[in-house]
Amino acid sequence: MFFPQVLLNTDANLLDNRLSFFARFFGVETNPEVGMWLLFITIYLLAVLSYVLGFARKIKLWQNIVIYILMFIGCLPLTLFGAFYPVAECMVVIAAVMGMYRFRLHQDKKSGKIKVKNE
Repeated sequence: MFFPQVLLNTDANLLDNRLSFFARFFGVETNPEVGMWLLFITIYLLAVLSYVLGFARKIKLWQNIVIYILMFIGCLPLTLFGAFYPVAECMVVIAAVMGMYRFRLHQDKKSGKIKVKNE
């Protein structure tokens, strides 16, 4: 599925300088197909983690399935950009910020600074 021709038709030294950290880490320059799949899985898991930490609400199962399918489709072009741009690296930062937000929110609710609505 992921077999970008640009990875095959370039000089190895030039390509190595252009790849992002995660693309180099997963070996996109030596084995593009496996490397791009690993990059896709990483970007998808980071997107799911960011969604769960920052935006997820209690909704019906079929709505969750639709959201995760659309997220899967949306991560496909992000993976193509992620080979040369720091997409996965930015997703790590987003997940870290969302984790800190969720932690602080939990602490504020626990201390009583934020009132919780009873559902």
